[in-house]
Amino acid sequence: MEKKDQKSRIMRLLAQIVIIMAGLSVYAAGVALFVLPMDMIAAGTTGLGLVAQHYWGIPLSIFVAGFNILMFVVGLVELGKEFALSTLVATFYYPFALEQATRLVGDMVFTDDPILCAVFSGVMIGFALGIVIRAGASTGGMDIPPLVLKKRFGIPVSVTMYVMDFMVLIAQMTFGDRERILYGLIMVMTYTIILDKVLVIGVRQTQAKIISERYEEISTAIQEKMDRGTTLLYMEGGHSGKQSRAILVVVSGRELQKLNRIVMDIDQEAFMVVHQVGEVRGRGFTEMKRHLEAGGLKN
Repeated sequence: MEKKDQKSRIMRLLAQIVIIMAGLSVYAAGVALFVLPMDMIAAGTTGLGLVAQHYWGIPLSIFVAGFNILMFVVGLVELGKEFALSTLVATFYYPFALEQATRLVGDMVFTDDPILCAVFSGVMIGFALGIVIRAGASTGGMDIPPLVLKKRFGIPVSVTMYVMDFMVLIAQMTFGDRERILYGLIMVMTYTIILDKVLVIGVRQTQAKIISERYEEISTAIQEKMDRGTTLLYMEGGHSGKQSRAILVVVSGRELQKLNRIVMDIDQEAFMVVHQVGEVRGRGFTEMKRHLEAGGLKN
């Protein structure tokens, strides 16, 4: 049993590394195709290093190396050894991927329109960052503070990343090419939007309140057929004054049609109120489902 578990952990780790490398390859391709040919302004750790170099004379390479080491230690302490290991893989693989992508692209220029470059680089970078973060890693440096703030205070990663990159770009306006910085802002806005979309794929859930005289049958059917817990809410009709119960259940978006079929098969006059929720924590969502194993646990 232990050997089987160890093999399973190794396979998960290898799959994680493959996903991280795939994401970083997309990141490198975006930079090689759209950022480097147009010499676009840098955000993140590099942009912060340019500010430090301009105002305090700290060599860019030394600042970037020191900042990355500091953030790696912060990630190790706050986010754990597994995160630190995967981030270390990303730190070493990305320069290699960027070198290979640059060689493959060569002198090829997809477009000389800076706005198109800003938008498409943002799309590719945001998609790549989303893949890497969902795999439990980061590209290091300025990617780590947003993940720590997400863990401690629940602040969305994309929001923190946008604010930090925006501030870095604004700081460069005091000494850099302002037009290029404006293009950089377009890139930052684009990749934070895409990053946010990638991070919530498969995460957003749907909450449904079901009002029916046959609430007991519907509640039991949901638990048995969908492996989802239900909560019964006491309610009273505003017009009739009749007391009854409503069913509260949270399902994934793709399960909504199945939920609707179950309810309609039992009571076609049932009343349903449906809306999306940003995050759900607890058994069946952030923890393993256990109610089937426990013989049909009900809330």
